[in-house]
Amino acid sequence: MDPNLIFWKSHGQSFLSRVKMWFDLLDPSVLFSTDFDIQNAHSVLGTDKIQSTKYGHGAATVALSSVHADTGEVLPLIFRPPALLPLSSPIVYAAFMPHSTVKSALLCHFMLQSYYTGFNYVNRNASLKQEKEMALKQILLNLGTVSYATCAGALPQILIKQLGVRTPFVLNFCRTVLPVPLAAILAYFNLTTVRSEEPENGIQVFDSEGNAVGLSKSAGEKAVRETALSRAALLGTTAAVPNLILALLQRTRLFQRRSVLLASLRPFSVVFILGLMVPVSFSLFPQLGTIKKERLEEELQAAAVDGHLYYHRGL
Repeated sequence: MDPNLIFWKSHGQSFLSRVKMWFDLLDPSVLFSTDFDIQNAHSVLGTDKIQSTKYGHGAATVALSSVHADTGEVLPLIFRPPALLPLSSPIVYAAFMPHSTVKSALLCHFMLQSYYTGFNYVNRNASLKQEKEMALKQILLNLGTVSYATCAGALPQILIKQLGVRTPFVLNFCRTVLPVPLAAILAYFNLTTVRSEEPENGIQVFDSEGNAVGLSKSAGEKAVRETALSRAALLGTTAAVPNLILALLQRTRLFQRRSVLLASLRPFSVVFILGLMVPVSFSLFPQLGTIKKERLEEELQAAAVDGHLYYHRGL
């Protein structure tokens, strides 16, 4: 078992502890660590040095946020967890704001789905295959995911354009209400599609001693489902809460007189909610998940002497 997973096993089993850890791990300053520093921190993570004040907290933060827990390789810079908020917040804001044309909606959703497709793929469970190059099937799957999700994401603006919607109530519904469930559904769809090989082929499961005991399709299905739910919570909440906040503020006298001030609050509210939801959504389920013995394949049940096995959920 990778040192990252061993660390998560002992430190990240409660929701509050995971939230606290993710607030530290998502520090953008970690992105300035060199590959040498990252590999050194990863090697320290599995030793007694991690307990010392000199190496402990800093090494854990660098290793957990920069190294893939299945391959042991350094993650690409733009797809590391600390890069998610600074890189995706302007894209998320652009995708969720009301659009005047279909082209602008398609462009913004294309950028959004492209980035999250890359993030989902890079941070997947990679215990089955550790190939340097992406397979043709996966490339086509990713391209199809981006294409479909882009068109679906721009659906509200397409409906407004094609149906010639002019009624204020319907316009408001298409621009503020419909995008919320759509964002959550597409986030769930994106992740489950990109990581579809995990439930199909299985992922590595471990016993309580950290020994790999085989591949489990049930664990792969559980890992993908949990991560997809967390991603749906991330983007669904980010789409919903800013609209709700602005709708409430719009009723106050201050913002009724100063509509420009209300409009300027939208980007800040989106970034603020996204910034809160990233660590919360990452913490909804443990990074080192458990699957009960009765849910495992028959050939793996004998290895679950404690009644369960462990698996890497991915991110």
